[in-house]
Amino acid sequence: MSRYFCDLHIHSCLSPCGDEDMTPGNIAGMAVLNGLNIVALTDHNSAKNCPAFFGQAKALGLIPVAGMELTTAEDIHVICLFPDLEGALAFDRFVEEHRPQIPNRADIFGRQLLIGEDDEPTGEYPWLLINASDLSLEDAYREVTARGGACYPAHIDRPANGIVSTLGEFSDSPPYTAYELKDAEKDGEYKERFPRLAGLVRTVASDAHYLQDISEASFSLEIDDEPYSSDLVRRNLIRRLRGETKGGSLDG
Repeated sequence: MSRYFCDLHIHSCLSPCGDEDMTPGNIAGMAVLNGLNIVALTDHNSAKNCPAFFGQAKALGLIPVAGMELTTAEDIHVICLFPDLEGALAFDRFVEEHRPQIPNRADIFGRQLLIGEDDEPTGEYPWLLINASDLSLEDAYREVTARGGACYPAHIDRPANGIVSTLGEFSDSPPYTAYELKDAEKDGEYKERFPRLAGLVRTVASDAHYLQDISEASFSLEIDDEPYSSDLVRRNLIRRLRGETKGGSLDG
């Protein structure tokens, strides 16, 4: 069991609100400079820049996780993380069938850049990625967990697109095993309001859209890593977030 510093919610330049400097290579480089060990790429409703991110992260000794920040039919953001790249890309293809195809207006929302293995743009994704899918919270949880992934509410302490701000509660269904905070200092407040959180895995993530917002080494999870491999750490991270293993989470 080892301690791994994590940021499990970062957007690349594919997200319409992501800065164009947020290429997979730049994200991986900044994460290493900040002392992180595990980073998840979670673009809005897409995992299409995850292959490039895997290559860039592995070259720098960073453990990459593929996923997305899905917008549900309730207009709530949930984090969807997968134990392997193939699972994330399969879910990406599934989500494609459940999003409206509205052309992106780059002059309003910014370009949605697709990045290749050399960390250079290969094109632009044509359909706007910030719109809600037609997948409910229950749908999203079922589809992600059926693919071996972890699905949990993003930034529950934010006033926009959080499960608490939208529904006014943290309900028992779906049976989430984790949750994300933007501000770790609010954990006590939210656990007092919603006692169910005490039994879940807490994560703290940056939701970075700019390089300077990527977390420094502050939030960590204890993960079983023997015999060591990056694949084992990634899979055991997902198992931890799914509530299948025990361990600590620490800030600082």
